[in-house]
Amino acid sequence: MKQYFNLGEVFGYFFRSKDADRPTNFNLKSMHFINKLSMLMFLIGLTVLMYRLFIR
Repeated sequence: MKQYFNLGEVFGYFFRSKDADRPTNFNLKSMHFINKLSMLMFLIGLTVLMYRLFIR
């Protein structure tokens, strides 16, 4: 059960350091920004659902 609630990879995606060997361009930067934004929106929505489920 513990493996289902492991959020280390999610936080590692947001707070990892820049890799100098990785090529960067506009398309790659925008893709990563959209991925981060969608994960953040999902976590906020999940938090709101849990709040509504347990508090109300």
